[in-house]
Amino acid sequence: MLSDHRELRLFVHLAQTLNFGRTSLDCHVSPATLTRTVQRLEADLGHRLFDRGPRGVSLTAEGHRFRAYAMEALELWRTYREEHPDPAELTGRLAVFATVTACQALLPDLLARFRAAHPQVRLDLRTGDAAAALARLDEGEVDAAVAGIPARLPGPLVSRTVAVTELVFVTARDRADDNLGGPFVLPHRGLVREAADRWFRARGVTPDVAAEPDGHEGLLTLVALGCGTGVVPRLVLENSAVHDRLAVLPASPPPEPFPIGLCVRRADLRRPLVSALWSLTGP
Repeated sequence: MLSDHRELRLFVHLAQTLNFGRTSLDCHVSPATLTRTVQRLEADLGHRLFDRGPRGVSLTAEGHRFRAYAMEALELWRTYREEHPDPAELTGRLAVFATVTACQALLPDLLARFRAAHPQVRLDLRTGDAAAALARLDEGEVDAAVAGIPARLPGPLVSRTVAVTELVFVTARDRADDNLGGPFVLPHRGLVREAADRWFRARGVTPDVAAEPDGHEGLLTLVALGCGTGVVPRLVLENSAVHDRLAVLPASPPPEPFPIGLCVRRADLRRPLVSALWSLTGP
């Protein structure tokens, strides 16, 4: 008999990333546990699901077939668990992705009404890099994400703005007299990096980039250490453990405001749990 639904979810995630390290990190399991999970599935099925070679990991033909089965099985299970004649008694699991900052500053209020209305629903909260939020949602890893909203949202997704924060340039407090000449510590990728790049381009400036960390917390730590001037949402700065070691630099005009929204897959608005969250977090 095949293993439980968590093993199917691990397989689907790995089939999407084709990267044992990333799946292990994203799904909070050790590399050894992930490897054993794949081995158990392959033993149960009697087929190899992945090819592992010098050029990386790839799905076998059986791996592609089993991925289709696993995704359908998980969707059927999720629908079965969520269907209930009385919306006030919803049960099941709702997976929500948010950055550490959003967890601290936004989710307590954002999810309070949902939690009060549906106390039997298990909230599965995932955190990580803001730049990966919408990709995780689009890939089906989570049911909802609280994330920065791009100017063009991917077609399968819909969003509802829950906060707007400005982007600010910050530097170490003992370098507060410095201007915006750099060097700069900028996010490696994501909407904040794109907004910063647009700000520099509008001024015909090519920034001297000293570091490109993945997350905002790492960025602010490098800035506090004097590695350069950074750009972050003010919401992140205000909730940072190193905010008292930083100073905001005036910029004229400032970078464009940064909207943060609750994002879900459009098709999932028909699902009771997602629909309940969507309706309770609205105006």
